[in-house]
This record gives sequence, C-alpha cells and structure tokens, in this order.
Amino acid sequence: MSTHLHNLTAAKKGRTQQSTPIEPPDLEDHFAENTFGIDEMRKRLPKTVFEGMVNSITKSAPLATHDAEIVALTMKEWAIEHGATHFVHWFQPLTGLTAGKHDSFINPTQVGQAVTSLRGRDLIQGEPDASSFPSGGLRATHEARGYTVWDPSSPAFLAENDNGCYLAIPACFVSWTGEALDHKTPLLRSIDALDRQARRVLRLFGEHVERVQTTVGAEQEYYLIDEEFFYRRPDLVNAGRTLIGCAPPKGQQLDDHYFGEIPSRILACMLEAEKELYRLGVPVKTRHNEVAPSQYEVAPVFEISGISSDHQHLIMITLKRIARKHGLVCLLHEKPFAGINGSGKHINWSIATDSGTNLLDPGDTPHENLIFLFFCTAVIRAVYRHQDLLRISVSSAANDHRLGANEAPPAIMSVFLGKTLRDIYDQLINGEELHSGKETDLFLGVTLLPLVPRHTGDRNRTSPFAFTGNKFEFRSVGSSQSLAFPNVVLNVTVAESLDYMATSLRNRLRNKDRHDPEVFRTALLHLVRDVATDSQTIFFEGDNYAEEWHQEAERRGLLNLRTTVDALEVMTSDKNVELFGKYGVLSEAELDSRMEVMLEQYDMSLDIEARTLESMARTAVLPAAAAYLHELTQTCIQAKKAGLSSSDGVLATAEEVNGTINAIRSAIENLNAQLAAEGDDLHAEAVRKRDHVIPAMLQVREAADQLEQLIPGDKWTLPSYTTMLFVH
Repeated sequence: MSTHLHNLTAAKKGRTQQSTPIEPPDLEDHFAENTFGIDEMRKRLPKTVFEGMVNSITKSAPLATHDAEIVALTMKEWAIEHGATHFVHWFQPLTGLTAGKHDSFINPTQVGQAVTSLRGRDLIQGEPDASSFPSGGLRATHEARGYTVWDPSSPAFLAENDNGCYLAIPACFVSWTGEALDHKTPLLRSIDALDRQARRVLRLFGEHVERVQTTVGAEQEYYLIDEEFFYRRPDLVNAGRTLIGCAPPKGQQLDDHYFGEIPSRILACMLEAEKELYRLGVPVKTRHNEVAPSQYEVAPVFEISGISSDHQHLIMITLKRIARKHGLVCLLHEKPFAGINGSGKHINWSIATDSGTNLLDPGDTPHENLIFLFFCTAVIRAVYRHQDLLRISVSSAANDHRLGANEAPPAIMSVFLGKTLRDIYDQLINGEELHSGKETDLFLGVTLLPLVPRHTGDRNRTSPFAFTGNKFEFRSVGSSQSLAFPNVVLNVTVAESLDYMATSLRNRLRNKDRHDPEVFRTALLHLVRDVATDSQTIFFEGDNYAEEWHQEAERRGLLNLRTTVDALEVMTSDKNVELFGKYGVLSEAELDSRMEVMLEQYDMSLDIEARTLESMARTAVLPAAAAYLHELTQTCIQAKKAGLSSSDGVLATAEEVNGTINAIRSAIENLNAQLAAEGDDLHAEAVRKRDHVIPAMLQVREAADQLEQLIPGDKWTLPSYTTMLFVH
C-alpha cells in the first residue's frame, strides 16, 4: 500500500474513533474516587483506626496489627462495592516498571460455598517469586522467596478494565533476607534519612516540626503516533525507537508545533487519559504540544515524593493504555526519532515541612532568609560533591541518546541559580554586605495591558539542575524512567549535606552564646560562605549546550561521564558505598546489585536493538533496494534495446543504489561480527557494546537512510518519519 493510501487510512480511522464523545468529568466530585484515600477512610474507618492510619501516613508511625485487620476488611468492602474481584500488591521491581500478583477475594467454605475476605496479614504482606526479577545477584533461582510489604503512605486504588477491576495496594518488594529488590524501599528510606537531618537543622533555628518531606512534580514528555505505523516498524515494537529513518524535510525547525493547537484526535486521547488519572487521584495540571511534531507533555502538581513516584507510573501506564483505545501508541522512549527532540521527565524537587512550609522558598528577601540560605546551600553542596551519583541516577542506553543532544542538558552536572541568587552567593563568597534585588513590573508599551510582575531571575532550559523560584528542576531524567532512583539520590545526598552543615554549625557555635541572634547569624553566614566557596565551580549561568562549556567544565575539574558505562564505573566507589550505608538507604550489596542490573539492562537493550536492526536491514531494506535496482536495470536494458541514449541518469541512479546496497551489506556483516563476539564479563561486554556495536549499528543506519532517500515510496515498506510524525 502506498504511503498516501496509508495516510488516508489512518486519517479515516482517526475520524471514526473520534465520533463517540467522552463524558467530561466532574473534577471535584470524581477526583480520587477510585482511591482508598483519606476521605474514604474517614467515612469508613472507626475513629481510632483512622487516626492510626493518618499517623502512619503523615508521621511514618507503624500501624497496629489489630488496626490493619480493620483496614483490610474495610478496604475489601470498598473495592467489592466498586466491582473488584481481586487484590494485587502493586510494586516497582528493578525492571523500572510495575508488577503484581493477582489474588482473588474468594475463599471457599467447608460446605462448598465461598466468602470474600482480605485478612490483615494479606494486606500487610504478600509473597511473589523473587528470583524471576532482576536482582543483581541478591537472589538466585534456588533462592526464590521474596516479600511484598504494604506501603500505607500511598493510597490503594482501583485498576479498571472494560470487564472489571482489581484493588491495587502499593507495596515495597524485598528478599527473604531483607534486601530491597525494588525502587520504592530505598525511596522511603531516603525520605526518612532526609527527614531526620532536616528536622535536626530546623531545631538549630528553634523550629520544631514533626515531619519533613521532599515534594516532587514531574513533567512527562511523550510521543503519540498512529498504531498502524507502530506495528509496521519492528524497531518501534522491539526497541521503542526507530533504528533507521532519514530526517524529514520538515521537522521541528519552524517551531510551529510547540504550544500549538492540539489535533482533535490527540486531544480526545488526552481528555480520556486525564479523566482516568483524576479518578485515581493523580493531580495532572498542564498539557501542551512539545517542541517536536507529535510530541506532547503532561505535568501534575507537587506531591510527596513517594506518592509522586507511584503516580508517575500511573501516568505512563494510563497514557499507553488510553492511547490504544484511540488507535494511537504512546512512545515513552527518550529518543524515538533521530534528529528530532528527545523526551525527558523534568523533576521539580523541593523540601517541605508537615505544616506546608517550603524550605526552598526564598521569600521577598532571600539574603535575610537564613533557613532558605542554609537549605539551598546544602543542595548546592550535594550537587557538587555527588555529581557522579546524579549522572548515574539518569543513566540508561536510551537516555545516552538524549543527554547533550541540544534538547537536554549534557552529562556534565552544573547548578543554575538565576541572577538574584547568584548575586547573593557572589556577595557571600566575596565577603560583601548582603542585599538582593527586588521584583519589578514590566511595562509592555501598551497602556491597555496590565503591568507584568517580572521574576528576579531568568530561566535556563539548558541547565541540568536549575533553581526555578521555590524549587530545583532536575532536567536530566529520562522520559521512561521511574522517578524513584533520581529522588533517592537527591534525598540522600542532600541529607548528607544537611548533616555535614548542621554538625559544622554546632561546632562553630561551641562555647558561644548560640541563643544570641547576631552570633548565630554570623556563624551561619560564615558556614554558608565556606561551603559555597568550596562548591562554586558547580555554578554555571550560561549555555550548557555550547562546546565552550564542555571545555570550561573540564578546566574546572567537573565530571563528564558521557555514557552509561562511564557513569556506572564509579557507582560503587568508596564514597558512594559509605554515603548510602551511613544513612541506611542502600547496603553495599544492594548498591552492587543495582550497578549490575543497570549494566545488564544496558547490554540487553543494545543487543535487542542490534539484532532488530540487522533483521530489518536484511528483510526490509535490502529487498526494497533489490527490487528498485532490478527495475532500474530493466529500464536501462529496455532503453538500450530501443536505441535510446537518454538512459544515463537511470544508469547513474542504478549505480548509486548498487553502491549503497554493497555498503549496507558490508555494514551488516560487520554488525554480525560484533554481535558474535563477547566480552569476558558483564562490564567488558557493556564496554564492547558501547565501543563496537553502537558504531556498527550507525554504519548500517547510515546506508539504510541513504537508500530510503533513493527508493520510491511504494517500494519502501517502512513508514517514514514524515508519515509517523505528521499523520494524526
């Protein structure tokens, strides 16, 4: 079928599926209706049990066993009322996805009938096979026992299907020996670690709070393409990205897609996905077209980081599920199309007390806000001291394609503060009197228009770690990633900096009147000055994409771990082992296991890509090229028989096609040779994949893309970039 006919088919399909309007949700009445959250618990649980649950959620207090029995019974009744037949401990293994084992509420009786039940012990603990998930050596085939453990801080929810639903209970996943086999357990540990150190700091300021949490709002970028095109691309099916495909004449160079009108079929998909997310209590706030054609973004508002991590998985799951209902496929890969904008998941991260105070809000006079200066400086020190861990936390074969590609920050970590904050830190470092600029209004030259309040600092979208008003934005995170591990790293590194600075401040105040405000202020500012001076090479306000910055960063001694393999080589350094162990977030064995899992995932991802590319080149590209070459040569033969002398152009085209066929054949043979070789161990194999398999794949792609530009569309069976990106 020609590309034109495929376009018409897809367009007709889209119009058909838009014919049934989606009932808009009542946002207030339907929000979180599919969750067993605080409101539902307040209505159904006895007062003392409800108070126990609130303490567990807000203060990390353990829930009494008797109370768990009542919660389990009530949760089961609520779920059955909504049509649930099964319950699932929903957890986040080291695959980066979610998993769960479905158990029915049904229990047979001795008289041949059945009753429904959910016991407290079933709510608290499940037992899936722990040897079939990635464990990095923590579990073996003959050591299969693992436990899922209920996480009360994240509300249970209903996962719906057209034919019913089940109760999903957020859980942690650990081995029989107690090691964390998931992303959620270290996240909760890191939240506790930061809470302890943050409350310790606040006590020095005379502030007493019961709980400090990190809050996260993540901006999810993704692509939507027609389902037909997806299934006709083996690379998208197997690898999530296109392994061949030449650049379209029109891509994103006109900047006409960004924030533009959302196509009606796409908007219908978004509306239905948002409706489902609202019912799950996911506070999605913003949607818009992203920079590239067929690229979009959805962003929720800030939530406690443990819940935000769960909700991010629900966002990805819901986008993929609802897209299929509209004949679309949601692509979450970091770089689905070469030469076109990649997709990230920017983490907006902050620290808040249980009373709602944002500790990273500078207020109107940040130079006088000592608590803000203390916490902000701790974050700066954490980024400087632990550049390696921040880079490791966003490492994957997929994200390597995106980082530093003029759509995402480079692998070099730096901190952007904005004009006002940078001025304050420069004043501190230089020993000057502190002062800060004030916000001014912008007059736009039209009296009709209102004055626009102007922020005291600009934004820097090229920075990997930027202060954006009352939070830091970690822009390096990949679109397909779980939020958990990047948040673990942020939490534990900042906890270490808070610990260091709190201890230093106490030592500076020793034998002094620490209750004297001026003495306290002087000691604190001297500490902040010293830490900022030691960390100042991490500051950068300019263009992180520029090659000059790479050279400057090298002169400053900043790390530039360009690839996942480079990053993982320093993951289990003594510094990192000590850090995670000291704060009880990851043991040395748990950290080793994560390095091994990440190396294994890197290796397997590239192996799948390389074998898919080899197959596509042999079974799709070469046959199309051979058919076209046969047509050209037959034309030349017929022209010669007819005595025509005007076939030189056809012959030249045939020679060009033939030469490119030879080139791709040679590239395929080289790729096969690289796939046949093996490294001595997992690390050596990952290095070999990086240094030899990836270049071999690029050779195949280059030849295939040249052929795509030579071969007529009716013979090229793979949907082109133009077709996939512009047919909605």
